[in-house]
Amino acid sequence: MKICFLTAVNSIHSKRWAQYFLEKGHQVYWLSLGIDNKNEISNINFYLIKKFPLKFLRPLFYVVYLKKILREIKPDILHVHQLWIDGLIGVLSGFHPLVVTPWGSDVLIGQKSKIKRPLIEFILEKADLITTDGENTKAIIENLGINSQKIKRICFGVDVKKFKPEPESKELKRSLGITNSSTVISLRSLMPIYDLKTLIQAIPLILEKAKNAKFIIVGEGPEKEELLSTSRSLGVFDSVKFIGSISNEEIHKYLNLADVYVSTALSDSGIAASTAEAMACGLPVVVTDTGDNNRWIKNGENGFVIPIKNPEALAEKIIYLIRDKKLGEKIGGINRKVIEERNNYYKEMEKMERIYINLLS
Repeated sequence: MKICFLTAVNSIHSKRWAQYFLEKGHQVYWLSLGIDNKNEISNINFYLIKKFPLKFLRPLFYVVYLKKILREIKPDILHVHQLWIDGLIGVLSGFHPLVVTPWGSDVLIGQKSKIKRPLIEFILEKADLITTDGENTKAIIENLGINSQKIKRICFGVDVKKFKPEPESKELKRSLGITNSSTVISLRSLMPIYDLKTLIQAIPLILEKAKNAKFIIVGEGPEKEELLSTSRSLGVFDSVKFIGSISNEEIHKYLNLADVYVSTALSDSGIAASTAEAMACGLPVVVTDTGDNNRWIKNGENGFVIPIKNPEALAEKIIYLIRDKKLGEKIGGINRKVIEERNNYYKEMEKMERIYINLLS
């Protein structure tokens, strides 16, 4: 097949999706709007649709240029990841079959807007097929009046060959200064929707019962300075390691030196990729009651689901897991099996390949 993806070039989820089909022998084309980052996938046909200087004419320019490229490459399928401008120009290109994959907030939050909701409905209605990784997102799409028959649930999936339990890197632990500490890790971006402030507020409560605990916060975002300031004002700055962004190739090393994974998100579609990756590495998880978390995690069995914006509940569950290492190991083993069976990248992409073939037939 000739598969054309229209999505941001810096998206790790889209990159892994494209990589799978490239390695399976399909011809893969990648179109990206206005982001001139280095494309790291070798042997892929990459097109950058550069920003048109006049903002009000930009969508029209994108549509004209997209049509030109599609006429040149003649793909079998156009697959758009995320809605908004990518989804809109994908629809306006008039190409079929068109597959769209909302990522979560573009639908979950966007559908609450009087301006964005009609645009979302238009894109989803015109698509030939919709994939989503979350039951909650699927339900919202159906509530928008979209035919449920054209909605397929496909998880982004975890590369279980890379994300797996491994011996911790002593060198990495030494470099982080956490050689004799229980370690809690968060991989969510430092953005309001991921509410890292709740984690920072929970740290003083945790340190009362676990003085040597350390906290690794991976990611960048607009709230970084505020989070740094809050950690200083609460007197916990020395216990927190703000790592910044790291490559996807390095994440599993950080997960394998941690004892507990945390997500304090206010909204998610399905299960967050970072939560699933932590589970694949055999970590117990403490996550907020958003997305499909309660479909994946049973309290006390393979982790804990807590209310949003509740540092006390977060601290209580983290302390519980830090104090009972054997329980953490048991929970981690269960989580590994859950991801292998239900969120395996290779199995999910096999399902997507069959869906593409059925769509063409």
